[in-house]
Amino acid sequence: MSVFDRPIVMLDFETTGLSPVMGDRITEVAALRIVDGVVIERYVSLINCDARIPSFITGLTGITQAMVDAAPPVRKVIPELLDFIGSDTLSAHNASFDEKFLKAEAGRLDLAPAHQALVCSLKLSRRLFPGMPSYKLGALSRQLGLAFRSAAHRAEADAEVGAQLLVHIARHLHGAVGVSPVESSLLVSVNKLAAAKVPAFLGKYAAEKMPPPLPTTTP
Repeated sequence: MSVFDRPIVMLDFETTGLSPVMGDRITEVAALRIVDGVVIERYVSLINCDARIPSFITGLTGITQAMVDAAPPVRKVIPELLDFIGSDTLSAHNASFDEKFLKAEAGRLDLAPAHQALVCSLKLSRRLFPGMPSYKLGALSRQLGLAFRSAAHRAEADAEVGAQLLVHIARHLHGAVGVSPVESSLLVSVNKLAAAKVPAFLGKYAAEKMPPPLPTTTP
């Protein structure tokens, strides 16, 4: 089946902390373009933001000060990343986190992202797979049978499993709603709903998308 109605870019940043407002910066990015359920293009890079890498971040990610000091500068990476994303729908696991860093780093260069919509695979998972013990990407992927191909807490590995999760969500919606491809607007709408309202919303959505019955003919 055709999975999505348009390309979606799955984004993941590694950062020095939790908030660009507090001076935290990005250290690594992976952006994967998904078309028909397959990653067809990717943009991956370490990033030199002239930032100090806290020791706990190195312990978590394996990204060292020496690695970012030798990486391409942020003034090169961010324009290339924005060009790669273009106007495609953007997705991430806990998407508001990645989007705020994207906007902050772009703003430092007097640039602005052009993506037309934002889809959060974390919010979608909470609404479509209620009752999971954890919705952290690593734990959730194991619960759903999605495997990391390399170490977690590196941008490309996290983006890879995020892309698998998004495709898994689309196939789940296809089964629940019976439409293919899944429209990006449906993902955005489900993101905005309270979990309790999702079943009724999907039922109504499926009914509206159902083709009208064929006219009966009289002999």
